Amino acid sequence: MRTFIAIDLSPDIKDRLVSLVNHLKPLSRDIKWVARENYHLTLKFLGEISDSEVEEVKGAMEKVVGRHHSFNLKLKGLGSFPSGTSRIRVVWVGIDGGEELLSLQKDMEDELEKKGFPKESRSFSPHLTVGRAKIPEKQQKLANELVNNNQLELGSMLIENIIFFQSILHPQGPEYRALSRHLLS
Repeated sequence: MRTFIAIDLSPDIKDRLVSLVNHLKPLSRDIKWVARENYHLTLKFLGEISDSEVEEVKGAMEKVVGRHHSFNLKLKGLGSFPSGTSRIRVVWVGIDGGEELLSLQKDMEDELEKKGFPKESRSFSPHLTVGRAKIPEKQQKLANELVNNNQLELGSMLIENIIFFQSILHPQGPEYRALSRHLLS
């Protein structure tokens, strides 16, 4: 099964993101916008894993959450990948979880590496993907709006748990099912 570990977002934050996306949609072309129910912050993408590995991941998650406390997460700023161009591939909202978020994600990477899951080659860059373009094309209006709102504040929330998700791919888009929730200490 296809899986990942993530932080789910509060209903209030998801509502703010929906409003933001509704504002951005008329400024864009051929962007597939992420559905409200799929907003999350990925800590670790695992990809296809076996049933036995599911239990190993849950065990690793329990170890990690026991070493970390609840913390605040802020959503601030808009941008795109690649940055500095109007040929947008990904539209994102910035995430600031301070040292707590970075430490939690690193600890998760380290614990899962002990179980045989390879570490990410790229460094962790906390962001929330809200839209994707299959083929990057020039989108100057959208690019200008992202630059004009690069410091936009979308609220904050208390993070008290992390979730192990299964990702089921459908033609209309992915469906995410929580396999387990793990409370931070």
